Amino acid sequence: MSEKTTIYDIAKELNITAATVSRALNNNPKISQSTRKLVLETANRMNYKQNRLALALRSGRSNNVGVIVPRINTNFFASVIRGIEEGLHPEGYQVIICQTHEEENREIENINTLLNAQVDGILMSISNLSEENNHYIERVIQKKIPLIFFDRKKEINNVSSVTIDDYQASYQTTEHLIAQGCDKIAYFSGDRSLEIYEERYRGYEQALLDNNIAINPDYIINIKSNVQEGQEAAEKLLALATPPNAIFSTSDFAALGAIQKLKEHGIKIPEDFCVFGFGNEPFTKFMELSISTVDQSPLEMGKVAAQVFLDKINNRDKKKTESQVVLMPKLLIRQSSTRIA
Repeated sequence: MSEKTTIYDIAKELNITAATVSRALNNNPKISQSTRKLVLETANRMNYKQNRLALALRSGRSNNVGVIVPRINTNFFASVIRGIEEGLHPEGYQVIICQTHEEENREIENINTLLNAQVDGILMSISNLSEENNHYIERVIQKKIPLIFFDRKKEINNVSSVTIDDYQASYQTTEHLIAQGCDKIAYFSGDRSLEIYEERYRGYEQALLDNNIAINPDYIINIKSNVQEGQEAAEKLLALATPPNAIFSTSDFAALGAIQKLKEHGIKIPEDFCVFGFGNEPFTKFMELSISTVDQSPLEMGKVAAQVFLDKINNRDKKKTESQVVLMPKLLIRQSSTRIA
C-alpha cells in the first residue's frame, strides 16, 4: 500500500470498530481469541506497523533502554555495550546508543533525546558534565527513570553504579613496576575532574609513598586517550634532566604512542624502560612487544549494569535500593613491563 495503514483501515476492512482493532492489537482480554487472530492476520496482510511511541505513552513502557558512552570506537565501550545488549535483549529490551565525544553539550542533548523517546532507563558513562548542569541528571531521577552509571560515575543520590576498583588497579600496577626495579615512574593521567581518574591517581600516589619514592610533579602529565598524545608526552619526559624509567598510562593508546617514541630514541623495553597501559585494548596482546595493561572486565560490567537495571525496573513498587557494584581489576603482565620473572 502506498499510504501508511492505520487501525481505521483495518477496522473498515473487517467491518468492526477501530476501538476493537486497538484492543485486539494490544491483547486486551475482553477481545476473543478468534477476533484477535483475525485482526492480527489482517494487520500483517495490510503491512500495519504500530506506533511504538504512542504505545509507550499508553502503557508507560517502551522496552527501549538508552546507553550513553563517550565513544564507541574503543574495545572497552564496545564490549560494555555488547554486555548490556546480551543482558537486556532476552528480556525484550532494545538498546539505543548515544555518543558524547567527551562534549558536555552532546551529553545534555543525549539525555534529552532519550527522555523524549520515552526510554525505560538510561545507562551511562559520564563525560565531564559540570556541577551547574547536574540538573539534567536530576531530571532523569525526578521522572523515576532508572539511571545506572558504569565505568565513569558521579556521586549522586538514588543512582546506581557499576565500576572497577580504580584505586586498586593503579596501586597494584605501580607496585608491580616498583618490583621490576623502576624507581622513577611517570604517570599519564586522564581528566581528574572525573572520579575514575582521580582514584587512579590516588592509587599511583599511595603506592609511591608506601615505597618511600618521592612524587615528581614533572613525571605527571595529563593526556587524552590517543597515540599522538602518548608520543608527545614521552618526548617531554625524555627531555627532562632526569628522565623516568617507567610509564604508567591510564590509556592503552597513549601507552602505545609512548612505546613508539621510546623505540625512536633507541631505548630498550623493558630492559631500560617499562611501560604499563590501562584498558586491555586488543592490540596490546598482539604487538611484537606485548603491552602490560589493566583489564576492566567490560563484558561483565555491561552484563552487571543490565542486571542492575532489570532489578530496578522489576522492583519499582518496592523500597528504593541503590546498587554500588565494584568489580576487581585484573592486571595482565606482559613483555613491556617484565624484567623479573
